[in-house]
Amino acid sequence: MKYSFWFVVGSQFLYGPEVLDTVAKRAEEMAAKLSEVLPYPLVYKVTAKTNKEIADVVKEANYDDSCAGIITWCHTFSPSKMWINGLVNLQKPWCHLATQYNKEIPNDEIDMDFMNLNQAAHGDREHGFIGARLRMPRKVIAGYWQDAKVHKRLGDWMKAAVGVAVSKSMKVMRFGDNMREVAVTEGDKVEVQAKLGWQVNTWAVGDLVKVMNEVTEAEIDVLVETYKASYDIATDNMAAIRYQAKEEIAMKKMLDAEGCKAFSNTFQDLYGMEQLPGLASQHLMAQGYGYGGEGDWKVSAMTAIMKAMGENGNGASAFMEDYTYHLVEGQEYSLGAHMLEVCPSLAGDKPRIETHHLGIGMNEKDPARLVFEGKEGDAIVVSLIDMGGRLRLICQDIHCVKPIMPMPNLPVARVMWQAEPSLTEGVECWITAGGAHHTVLSYDVTAEQMRDWARMMDIEFVHITKDTTQEALEKELFLNDLAWKLKA
Repeated sequence: MKYSFWFVVGSQFLYGPEVLDTVAKRAEEMAAKLSEVLPYPLVYKVTAKTNKEIADVVKEANYDDSCAGIITWCHTFSPSKMWINGLVNLQKPWCHLATQYNKEIPNDEIDMDFMNLNQAAHGDREHGFIGARLRMPRKVIAGYWQDAKVHKRLGDWMKAAVGVAVSKSMKVMRFGDNMREVAVTEGDKVEVQAKLGWQVNTWAVGDLVKVMNEVTEAEIDVLVETYKASYDIATDNMAAIRYQAKEEIAMKKMLDAEGCKAFSNTFQDLYGMEQLPGLASQHLMAQGYGYGGEGDWKVSAMTAIMKAMGENGNGASAFMEDYTYHLVEGQEYSLGAHMLEVCPSLAGDKPRIETHHLGIGMNEKDPARLVFEGKEGDAIVVSLIDMGGRLRLICQDIHCVKPIMPMPNLPVARVMWQAEPSLTEGVECWITAGGAHHTVLSYDVTAEQMRDWARMMDIEFVHITKDTTQEALEKELFLNDLAWKLKA
């Protein structure tokens, strides 16, 4: 889908046709220039002057799948009552850009004609009131429309809005069920579909095996050449690599046939398969598909959504799990990994394909997988949990580092990081909030974008930062419980 955003500018008839003509020309110019620097096109739609114009453009936006959101701005004073009928029916993300056409006050030119034309400081406050009065979820961005800081914030909001569009059409394919007795991978699929738009359904592992048996050697040959071009081959066991290629081809065929962008499986259910998909899952994630281990459909969908929100539509976002800690005083780190399935978009160097024994699950033969160290940089980890009656999105700021030791006998992809506010305080806060052991780790998507996404989806958001304390978090969670119970 090629997404765009609509620019709706507010005014009124009071100023006369000459002013309205100027407003329209400026709005068209602004949309064109902003489209050159923003990640998605901004399409000027209308200078809205009546209730009907606003209601009509909102109706059109709601039914246009390519419209990922609307950006509004009031060049002049735009009476807010005429926005009510449109806004109460708006089903797309909304950003209120509080700006003005001119950057400076023109000392020698300013007169009452100038003041009548350039009333954004006046109009945007009226426009802001109606958003607050209607309690509408919206992003307010203030600043000069040609400044790089405004471009960055608008672009980040656009990516979050695209995450909403992807969420609304998300389909998740579960190969088998969840890992037995695990609590956090469960959840209310009906509520999630009503709230987030996700369609989550199960396909038998036998269905996958049937498609695998139809994969040809020629198809496998082509994919193996792609592996060789993308990764270093560090194993002589080509049979294991070819088997992973067969699994990937079959899974991709099934995903694409059903329009699914995310999938999950579990090592407890590999009936008819020789290996748990490792390399196969990793390479599918590199193509933008979301994945969740142990049947975790929530993290698989969130991985796909955050990949779509990241740079170039498949940013450095991946399924992750906290595995073990380094608790030496002054050198506290978390080591994140998984048995086989970490996306190579996180890699600091070219990943290598290795084959090793996997001492868990129903593997008849040793699975091939990508092994690498994650890159350095600031990142976040995100967990979506079902609190019973509502969803909570937990986000923690982290700083990824080069692993402090080589770990030569650990044959998995791994990332090491420092958590905010510290490892132990961060763990206490994460556990207090109910964060899952599975997360999405992202270098490209920011906490602000995830807050925007949660606001657009109308779910709870909890952010663990360098300034978070256990006491403050407990109070926040207590107040959130009260607020969301009242909201329900």
